[in-house]
Amino acid sequence: MTHTETEITAELVRQLLRDQHPDLADRPVRLGARGWDNQLWRLGDDLAVRLPWATESADALLRKEHAWLPVLAPRLPLPTPVPQRLGEPSERFPRPWLVTTWVPGTPADRAPATRGAQAADSLAAFLTALHRPAPDGAPDGRGRGGPLALAAAYVAEKLTEATDLGLLPDPEAVRAVWEDAVAAPEWTGPALWIHGDLHPANVLTADGTFCGVIDFGDLCTGDPACDLAAAWTLLPDGAADRFHEAYQPTADAATVRRARGWAVLRALVCVLVGDAGVHGRPGGKPTWGPPAHAALRRLIATA
Repeated sequence: MTHTETEITAELVRQLLRDQHPDLADRPVRLGARGWDNQLWRLGDDLAVRLPWATESADALLRKEHAWLPVLAPRLPLPTPVPQRLGEPSERFPRPWLVTTWVPGTPADRAPATRGAQAADSLAAFLTALHRPAPDGAPDGRGRGGPLALAAAYVAEKLTEATDLGLLPDPEAVRAVWEDAVAAPEWTGPALWIHGDLHPANVLTADGTFCGVIDFGDLCTGDPACDLAAAWTLLPDGAADRFHEAYQPTADAATVRRARGWAVLRALVCVLVGDAGVHGRPGGKPTWGPPAHAALRRLIATA
């Protein structure tokens, strides 16, 4: 991770707005969140300024959101942050940035969904609406939307790391779920739109169910199994079957197997990120650990 050399402050955000979007510069500015790639600064009650502060790839991801989210958002049943303005690199801040709508709610890594039926129906409706064939020119998801086998070396590395750190009570059971997923037939359907990064920090909750989806930086096209992993990583115990019944068209057995593999991959990463602070590595996010461990437990229990 490489953080920007420019310190991001409320005054810097105001100066950037005065330079490029002066009609918004008088709105109140306050810090909203510091994410993995970006910082989010509230701009009044209904807008936010999103500025990259880590990972060089964040610049391209913001431009991708600016290009495609306004097209997709109107058909999605859960609120998403819709880009309103694009800020270009300047002497004040050498990277692009966005003004987006603000989506209220609490990230699910801090307030997990507890109303299983409602959450399953909400997630299924969102993914049913999102998973539509993408047009020519849409971003290709060779990684997130491609064959699961392409991630085999990466998952083996993460599985070994988590095992060596003593973070997995039954690493062989986790490995068995992964190997079954990799052995499943590959996706042969059309390239569908997928969110690509539906982990608990990117989905918002209120009153025990989902109320918004954020961070579409990994938006791409490909195999919907990548997103269907959310049945195990986001939903409470016992809700996965209802999700699969509500999601349309019903996923075939091979797609469900691949989805379980994507859930293993995402959970392993979040276990390691969640425990990073404990083990002295930078970038640790303690709230990512508990939902990741719960996801692995669900995957093993239903193998």
